[in-house]
Amino acid sequence: MKLEGKRVGFVLTGSFCTFHLVKEQMKNVLKEGAEVLPIMSDHSYELDTKFGKAKEHIEEIEKMTGRNIIHTIQEAEPIGPKNLTDILMIAPCSGNTIAKLANGIVDNAATMATKSHLRNGNPVVLAISTNDGLSGSAENIGKLLNRNNYFFVPFRQDNPITKPRSLVFDSNLIVKTLESALDREQIQPILL
Repeated sequence: MKLEGKRVGFVLTGSFCTFHLVKEQMKNVLKEGAEVLPIMSDHSYELDTKFGKAKEHIEEIEKMTGRNIIHTIQEAEPIGPKNLTDILMIAPCSGNTIAKLANGIVDNAATMATKSHLRNGNPVVLAISTNDGLSGSAENIGKLLNRNNYFFVPFRQDNPITKPRSLVFDSNLIVKTLESALDREQIQPILL
């Protein structure tokens, strides 16, 4: 139970098709005894999609964690200075968020939470979910693979036939990746 007593910042960004997987793993992180601080990017907090209504996602996550979701830059900025998190999980981590992190862009709660969290040298875990992982996002993924304090939930092609450049994380490895990242180790293989 390496997560017991740990403070996990759990950030949701775009890639709404994986929200159901992420929420299940958030429950598992809580079952492991961790405290979860929920954070959502603007889009994940505000947009209704064919994968669910924003209000329903918000209500479920807030009920599950017992915490209000951080969803503004102003709310996310104190995460580092107040040392609110031991580890940060970004799941799903969209191509848009990957690009922003790789290039130092801070323009929403998700990227501000990450920047603020990293000031303490704590690990950030990325659960990639993007349709352009093997095209437009590939360079940015490569940049983050080579940065300190970034760890990846192992990922694979989503559907090589109909979406040959799409990548998606293995949701069953979220807890294991968090545990390994707390020990400053990247679980292997990264590519499934």
